[in-house]
Amino acid sequence: MRDYKVEFENRVAFIKSVLARSGATGIVYGNSGGKDCALVSILCKAACDNTVGIILPCTSQRNYNQDAADAMEVADKYNIETRTVDLTPVKEAEIQALSGVATLNTPALANMAPRLRMLTLYAVAAAENRLVAGTGNKSEAYVGYFTKWGDGGCDFNPIADLTVTEVYAFLRYLDAPKCVIEKAPSAALFDGQTDETEMGVTYAELDAFLAGEDIPEDKKQIVERMHRVSAHKREGIAVYKA
Repeated sequence: MRDYKVEFENRVAFIKSVLARSGATGIVYGNSGGKDCALVSILCKAACDNTVGIILPCTSQRNYNQDAADAMEVADKYNIETRTVDLTPVKEAEIQALSGVATLNTPALANMAPRLRMLTLYAVAAAENRLVAGTGNKSEAYVGYFTKWGDGGCDFNPIADLTVTEVYAFLRYLDAPKCVIEKAPSAALFDGQTDETEMGVTYAELDAFLAGEDIPEDKKQIVERMHRVSAHKREGIAVYKA
């Protein structure tokens, strides 16, 4: 059985060590109102009182309503400073700037919000001597369910080794608000979107696969295909070497 008390202390110590080595005096993270950022926020606040979460709504009505409310519930419970930056007009301006330059397809439009969020977090970090905390988990990393140079961009990540199942277990141990534990996981890149529907496999199935357990053959093929085609997201930049 996992000792979450010790694990919590070790992860907090890791964050403190990263801060000490960097010379940064604070942390900033994107507070989406989801499970992963909830756990990251709790860990970061325990490690550094100067932690700020940024709510970054962009286009999706869920961003402005349920996600924003859930984000504030977590922030209020753990006394985390919170700010909001509305990225919808920024995205609209970018789309307008690209009109006549390129015809934007669905992936181009969907990945725009995560990249605008990364840009915003790094602007705040640079202005206030902070590090950007990553909120990606092991399950999503394995199948590439993240945006390259978007939510995949960060200075450190204290939960990268945890599967979604483990994230939920950790949150229950910490008595995190039920709103982030019970709602369907969603990147909320567009209204009505849920992670599991978009991937075609549940997190329970994905985590079972990662644990070496048997899952239905069609689900196994989905996981293996996603892992294969997303390999470039987990590799470093290809550089020429003489």
